[in-house]
Amino acid sequence: MEKSGTDLSVFIDRALASGIGRDRIRAALLQAGWQQEPVDRALAEYADIDFPVPVPKPKPYLSAREAFFYLLLFATLYVSAFNFGNLLFVLIDQAFPDPAVPNLFQELVASRIRSAVASLIVAFPVFLYLSAKISRELLSTPAGRVSGVRRWLTYLTLFIASGIIIGDLSVLIFNLLGGELTVRFMLKVSVVGAISGTVFIYYLRGLRREEVSS
Repeated sequence: MEKSGTDLSVFIDRALASGIGRDRIRAALLQAGWQQEPVDRALAEYADIDFPVPVPKPKPYLSAREAFFYLLLFATLYVSAFNFGNLLFVLIDQAFPDPAVPNLFQELVASRIRSAVASLIVAFPVFLYLSAKISRELLSTPAGRVSGVRRWLTYLTLFIASGIIIGDLSVLIFNLLGGELTVRFMLKVSVVGAISGTVFIYYLRGLRREEVSS
């Protein structure tokens, strides 16, 4: 399998060096039985610029520094989103108490608020700092934009956010069909949907912008 990939790259390199256009190269390879995805991926390894010999694009690589930044970025994102939602849940419980549930201990409520606020004070500024740093240092280069670890974590985040949105809507419909909707419940559903939806749309738009620029 590795040899096939090497043969494909060597063939494309020689064809480009001979002055053959990309469309002709692609058509010849597809006619020979190659799949379109590996052909396009191999062609994308060379810059489409006017030069006597094929110019390779920089290949993405995973460094420990890059992995650290991205892992910390998404970890602070998850912590910030969870604690922001937790804080809003506490405020909703305070504003619209459930008569079927005994009054919450004020000490427990205060502890939940302190915990959520403390986590936000620490995690959210780190998230903003890393977002700016990564955009400035890593995403400014082609290799940084196609980082494997960033794409994996981004798609993982999209998967988690979409799962939360689906679950949120399922719970909403379930309670709607059962006639158990309350202001308190609707506000909590809205909080979960708003947070997960914002994260999902933000990172999905980022991926689409990269595809367009590529």
